[in-house]
Amino acid sequence: MAELLSCHHFSSISAIAHKPINQKLQSKHIFIGNSFGRNTIDSVKCLRPICASQKLPPFEHLNKQRDVLIKLQECAVSVALAVGLLTGVPVLGWPCQAIASTPAFPDVAVLISGPPIKDPGALLRYALPIDNKAIRDVQKPLEDITDSLKIAGNKALESAERNVRQASRALKQGRTTIVAGLAKSKVDDGIDLLNKLENGMDGLIKILEDKSRDKVAPKQKELLNYVGGVEEDMVDGFPYEVPEEYSNMPLLKGRAAVDMKVKVKDNPNLEECVFHIVLDGYNAPVTAGNFVDLVERHFYDGMEIQRADGFVVQTGDPEGPAEGFIDPSTEKTRTIPLEIMVDGEKAPFYGQTLEELGLYKAQTRLPFNAFGTMAMAREEFEDNSASSQIFWLLKESELTPSNANILDGRYAVFGYVTENEDFLADLKVGDVIESVKVVSGLENLANPSYKIAG
Repeated sequence: MAELLSCHHFSSISAIAHKPINQKLQSKHIFIGNSFGRNTIDSVKCLRPICASQKLPPFEHLNKQRDVLIKLQECAVSVALAVGLLTGVPVLGWPCQAIASTPAFPDVAVLISGPPIKDPGALLRYALPIDNKAIRDVQKPLEDITDSLKIAGNKALESAERNVRQASRALKQGRTTIVAGLAKSKVDDGIDLLNKLENGMDGLIKILEDKSRDKVAPKQKELLNYVGGVEEDMVDGFPYEVPEEYSNMPLLKGRAAVDMKVKVKDNPNLEECVFHIVLDGYNAPVTAGNFVDLVERHFYDGMEIQRADGFVVQTGDPEGPAEGFIDPSTEKTRTIPLEIMVDGEKAPFYGQTLEELGLYKAQTRLPFNAFGTMAMAREEFEDNSASSQIFWLLKESELTPSNANILDGRYAVFGYVTENEDFLADLKVGDVIESVKVVSGLENLANPSYKIAG
């Protein structure tokens, strides 16, 4: 099984612990006394903590002014991971030399560039391949309502009302530009959504004036769904060519959504739950296409949750010796390449981590920011070994903060849980995935192998 990370509470660095996001473990067992006063036997990879005082290979791409910062960052990573070992939990599955020789953190300017976006809907909206400032000027103040509602008392509603009025003005002033940005085949749908958005904002202002606080968030979500629909209507076709070597694989050329129904055991408060997941083929067509193809094969139906440690939830390891999907037409494990889309690029990078490419400051288009970020597990030392094992990241830690996450660029994110994501934390090993069904976007799947006999 492709192992993953483990963490529970992250209020201090002493609580950090990580497990590998890999599939085949060639590990040794070490007897460890953990911080809770009990000894455990656990598998750890070949991490050797290092610090700034140790000799490291030179970073030719870094100037002298950054040397001190980089060494401090490396020391922080090493100390944190060493503490993870002492707590009795294996470390993250990265190549040992990668930790020793390359900076895992982005530049300081990236770390302090502003609060990270953690809402899955917002992440998906900003990930769309569009460039239309007018619609973004409508989107942003509607999203800011969330922060306004954190203010105490009636001032929250007053602030939220200002947000809505700002969005309404932006729509009126930018409507012509927004309509001009719609794809020709989607103009009618886009205009219909804009009309609903305009009327909906009037309705939200009335809700705020009536001080019906409990109705604000649902109405905000409705309006942002309209905004997202308008933005999707601006995408005209698929924006780039997938490399030829992967072009015959199942490809999701656009967005799709699935509902995953899970039967929860031994929980008096939750018997079953349906998780709504949006898959982003614009930024991960191979990865998302592979998953949709497996869903249509009913690969995950009846499979148990195989890891749930408070930091991640994982599944996808089939019964038997195989650690991935065996394609019946070839009788071999079907694997897919590592696929990472970076801000500012027109197409994803394939087959290498951003670290291996030397892109230390690059920001991924689909970051590990949201609770319920969905990604592929893979073998520790093989970038192109992902097959069927998937995981959802739940928690932040000192090593995996939003916008500065050392998982970004190492593992392929291809979607987010957008409904009932909080209940992921209630899942346990042995809970059963009753079904995963594509509820929209199946028409965007190219080269579906599930339709091929055998």
